[in-house]
Amino acid sequence: MQQLQSSCSGNRRRITGRCKMRSCKNGMKTLDGYVLSVDVGTTTIRGYIYDRDGSVRGASSKKIKLLYPKPGWVEIDPEELWQQFVSIVKEAVQAAGLQMKQILTLGISTQRATFTTWSKETRKPFHNFISWQDLRATELVKSWNSSYLMKVIHGCGKMLHFLTRQKRFLAASIIKFSTQHVTFRLAWVLQNIKQVQEAVIKDDCCFGTIDTWLLYRLTNGVVHATDYSNASSTGIYDSYQLCWSEFFCSLISLPLSIFPKVENTSHSFGTSDPEIFDYPIHIKCLVADQQAAMFGECCFNVGDIKITMGTGTFMDINTGSKPHTSIAGLYPVIGWKIGQELVYLAEGNAADTGTAVKWAQQLSLFSDAAETETMATNVSDSEGVCFVPSFSGLQAPLNDPRACASFMGLKPTTTKNHLVRAILESIAFRNKQLYETMIRETCVPVSNIRADGGVCSNNFVMQLTSDLLNQKIDRPKHVEMSSLGAAFIAGLGIGFWSNTEELKCLRSTEKVFLPKNANKNYEHIIDMWEEALKRSMHWYSKR
Repeated sequence: MQQLQSSCSGNRRRITGRCKMRSCKNGMKTLDGYVLSVDVGTTTIRGYIYDRDGSVRGASSKKIKLLYPKPGWVEIDPEELWQQFVSIVKEAVQAAGLQMKQILTLGISTQRATFTTWSKETRKPFHNFISWQDLRATELVKSWNSSYLMKVIHGCGKMLHFLTRQKRFLAASIIKFSTQHVTFRLAWVLQNIKQVQEAVIKDDCCFGTIDTWLLYRLTNGVVHATDYSNASSTGIYDSYQLCWSEFFCSLISLPLSIFPKVENTSHSFGTSDPEIFDYPIHIKCLVADQQAAMFGECCFNVGDIKITMGTGTFMDINTGSKPHTSIAGLYPVIGWKIGQELVYLAEGNAADTGTAVKWAQQLSLFSDAAETETMATNVSDSEGVCFVPSFSGLQAPLNDPRACASFMGLKPTTTKNHLVRAILESIAFRNKQLYETMIRETCVPVSNIRADGGVCSNNFVMQLTSDLLNQKIDRPKHVEMSSLGAAFIAGLGIGFWSNTEELKCLRSTEKVFLPKNANKNYEHIIDMWEEALKRSMHWYSKR
């Protein structure tokens, strides 16, 4: 990305607190048009049209219908998602008052590790998308993690790391499988869906996460590809060697032939079939949602941290050109690959952030999530009530998929306000856990912390997180950073924007939260909450 970072200094002026670009003196022509970005999240698909100032000219959104055919199973209908995608694009362009020919390029950001398989011949999926939240492979994961073979792999990894000091062997020595990664959900498909088994034998099977499926449909079956950020988030891709892991594929019997080609995050992926939108749109970016949010937040420097609080919380730190090997459950993912520059992130997550808020709303603790901030501040504390946000288990650093969600410390005097405050506090407490784990493990000095996602609009959660981390946290005006990041990458790729310095000028801050030394007041409360965590752990294994 060095060529992208060549400065147009001298041609930039500061106007009302923002940077605006004059035409560069290097002879580059200004592109007339707009950038389209579509973000496929866990619960919502959104489309945005951006102009050169990074402002939204038109937008559209739809709820994604999640299917629950069996307890613990979470699916999405591929055809329905495709139709929603097409509608979103058309509606966003219409809302902007534009024509398709004015769209210069398309960037696509997607939820990660949600996948399907389909026939090369018929181009029809063999089954629904299996969501990253799906738990059908839980027993398979548990059995592998406790197997003798895994102990052998751990032992060999330790020995090879001792001899070579290569971090990829250290990773092998501590690896633990998770249902959130594709690996064993795909193994389950190959073991249980006969159509897929037969298609693999006939070399008629394609695997793809959502980005790959959408690209395949957009190009009418011509391009079967993904990018480094999405591939590295599957759990099957070797982020050290930059290839699909032959070792794990052979170990778990996953055929390498079904996987897509991995391309740069900014890459000419092709153009959409003209019949879809009545005009071909150039596809310049595929990127995973959390990595896209990192780019949208302009976390380009080592030590930059992004906290996305949506359905779950995802905390990422830029670790530069080398992957971080974790012993506490942080995951090394590729942030993006643009040209020759490869950026790695270390990531930790808490799966049930927005999920907990939505659950409380369904229980009628409040009618609108916007009410929760006032409810939490209407009481001085949670009156000793602790909430454990673990509907999907506990992730790093505890890593217990069998933990249960729970309220503890309930009293006859407990009110809705106390319950809501306990829920919001638990989000900030998990942020503190992830942050401390990240700093302890990576040893990377923190540069900036930026937050995005729907839950970050809650000032109580943001201020408490700032207090507990004892760090300044920046909240942007435009909180949907995944879509902005995909647009930034696509726009940079075609020269719509000149360099990353220009992008930093386009990002605007809505509010900065400064720590207020409230950490000491919470020491006892956090101790109680951590005790509640311990009591919630391993709950389901007892039954």
